[in-house]
Amino acid sequence: MNDRAPAPGGLALIQSLVNTLDIESGRDALDTAEGRARLDLTEADVEAARELRESLRVVCLAHAGHPAHREVRPLDELLASAPLVLTVTEADGSAALRPVDPASLASRVAAAVAESLTTGTWLRLKACEAPDCHWAYYDRSPAGRGRWCSMAVCGARAKMRRYRAK
Repeated sequence: MNDRAPAPGGLALIQSLVNTLDIESGRDALDTAEGRARLDLTEADVEAARELRESLRVVCLAHAGHPAHREVRPLDELLASAPLVLTVTEADGSAALRPVDPASLASRVAAAVAESLTTGTWLRLKACEAPDCHWAYYDRSPAGRGRWCSMAVCGARAKMRRYRAK
């Protein structure tokens, strides 16, 4: 659905997770071995990944100024059990927060959020305004006011609905 470039850095992981569900068709990539493999998940990880995905979607909707699509467990609660450790590179002194358990999806997401907070990119990861979409996209517009994952699809549909309503 999304015709935009992937989000930068660790936000690409979050974008990829949120976009495992195609709301319009109901297809969920987490139902397939290939979809789980892309995120290094086992079948046992799927329910927790779905809960995390929908909490992330609510946050992305909030970044775009849209209401939550449904009631979810708050993201901070889900990430509270995903400890990070500060690592410092001796060669150049750079520092980063890394997951204590890199196999844990929640830990990888927590590290991605921490990275995006330091780079100032967190608020640019948004979810499409269209209720039958809510696809995650990275808003690269100068003013940061993107509303749809794709102007050619969701944006055009919204504009056509407004035109027909007139």
